[in-house]
Amino acid sequence: MCGITGFVQNNNRSADLEILERMNRCIVHRGPDDDGFYLKGNAALAMRRLSIIDVAHGKQPMFSEDGSKAIVYNGEIYNFQELRADLEKLGDRFLTNSDTEVIVHLYDRYGADCVDHMRGMFAFAIWDEREKSLFLARDRVGKKPLLYSHQANGDLIFGSEFTALLAHPQVGREVDNEAIDAYLSFLCVPAPLTAFKQIRKLEPGHWMRWKDGEIKTHRYWLPDFSKKIKISEEEAIEETTRILRESTKLRMISEVPLGAFLSGGVDSSAVVALMAQESSTPVKTFSIGFEEQDFSELKYAKIVADHVGAEYNEFIVKPDALEVLPALVEHYGEPYADSSAIPTYYVSKETRKHVTVALNGDGGDESFAGYERYAAMKIAGLYNRVPEFARKHLVERLVEMVPTSELKRSRARDAKRFFKGAALPRSERYFRWMTTFDRAAREELLTAEFRALLKGHEPIGHLDKWFANGNGSGTLDAALLTDQMTYLPNDLLVKVDIASMANSLEARSPFLDHNVIEFAASLPENLKMRRFETKSLLKKVAARLVPREVIYRRKMGFGVPVGNWFRGEMKEFVRGVLLSEKSLNRGILKPEILQRYVDEHTAGEKDHAYPIWTLLMLELWFQRFID
Repeated sequence: MCGITGFVQNNNRSADLEILERMNRCIVHRGPDDDGFYLKGNAALAMRRLSIIDVAHGKQPMFSEDGSKAIVYNGEIYNFQELRADLEKLGDRFLTNSDTEVIVHLYDRYGADCVDHMRGMFAFAIWDEREKSLFLARDRVGKKPLLYSHQANGDLIFGSEFTALLAHPQVGREVDNEAIDAYLSFLCVPAPLTAFKQIRKLEPGHWMRWKDGEIKTHRYWLPDFSKKIKISEEEAIEETTRILRESTKLRMISEVPLGAFLSGGVDSSAVVALMAQESSTPVKTFSIGFEEQDFSELKYAKIVADHVGAEYNEFIVKPDALEVLPALVEHYGEPYADSSAIPTYYVSKETRKHVTVALNGDGGDESFAGYERYAAMKIAGLYNRVPEFARKHLVERLVEMVPTSELKRSRARDAKRFFKGAALPRSERYFRWMTTFDRAAREELLTAEFRALLKGHEPIGHLDKWFANGNGSGTLDAALLTDQMTYLPNDLLVKVDIASMANSLEARSPFLDHNVIEFAASLPENLKMRRFETKSLLKKVAARLVPREVIYRRKMGFGVPVGNWFRGEMKEFVRGVLLSEKSLNRGILKPEILQRYVDEHTAGEKDHAYPIWTLLMLELWFQRFID
């Protein structure tokens, strides 16, 4: 596990070592154990290493057998031993036991198709000195980040984090207005956009080739939901268990201490149980809780650990947002407003004191239908069969009459939100349920001047194409594909990568093995969600591994009480940031709306916790990276 960075200059202009070293220093936290540099002619590659596999001999960059190709690489290839054996049968000779060397050998033999052979998480760059070309690739689901800046003069600059690219003198900081608009909708900036006009994200499942100042990108992987297998529920339970067990076992290969995050939810509980079955010693588990019990699942995590005989490590924290916010803003590098980044950061920090690698349950929801919005999509489809007159004049009027609190989430409040979006087309309905600021809220919030700069940009477009792509599937599969292509890589995987690597911890995710994802995509919808029960199949799998009381309960998520903070310890901080002269004069947000959000929330009149958090993280980003 590492961080990578580098650049290649067009027209054979010589690369500057001082610039390369400056860029690499920005990502030292991603790999505190070692660094490496390659500088030859117009090409410059660098990396920071967190030693996991072949600790003694895994130094990068590494080279092809003839020395013509150099690689820097971030990630883990879990089937590298199998690939190495195949390559050796073809006559390849290896100098190390590292997965990095396997990648450069694969590229030597198969070129861009090397990515089709690899099973794991990765972002890497290979410079071909003979061809004078640079090859960049990112793993199928987007576990590992890869940013790039293609300059007008043909130069290409790349890296794992924004700070590395911004350390290059050619990369400017002009703000991308469309990215800011999309951020307000999704809590994050969707790929390929970034908050900087000159920087883009290489999307998951893509590779890029640079040659003679030109770049070419290609998507090499996309899950296929159209080819369904015939399988009984019992067979599906057994096959899901088998393939998840294999994926988990592969991710337990390590030369350094290894453990697991254990939240007490279905996904992480299943992973820990399978780890326990594959391990000869008790699995080290790490769980985090908060003083506010509404946000704690420690009870269930302890039940799972005791049941499987794992070593249970529990951390009770009172998050200090004012202490951690500067680090989060710095490491994320662009506006990012998923508040669960805070507990993820804390659990990574505490876990790193004990192990270097931690498995987790990320990805289970997006493959096996774990979110309540999937059930809502199905219910909406049935609801729209009701005659419009009955819907508008009977059901929805009755729902509007039900009293709800502006300060506390409830089933009644959720129901009102549901009915407001139920009759919309699928992607609009989904957008309405996912967004922080929908179209009406953004029109109220954004200044006329800023909206004019957007030239009609609508963030829903980032969802539309995936719902359209999933038209051959049912509504559930279309929603799963959309989440796998948007919410998962743009929000959840960014959160875990940054929070873990900021603490020099490697996070591994058995559910994100592409074999697991492809198998889940091949399952009929009614196996993944029975009637309106989310994650029906996976719950049955997990119920054979851990106690049922852990499995059959309402999903809690991994949240923090930001609403309470804004009325308490963060009250003055929020006012000082959001209502500062700088914030009010940016020309993006209407000052009177900012004032109203803060006043109503701190007075306890309305719950604006998530809008305020979203706007706070935006302003803190401006202050750190733009001002």
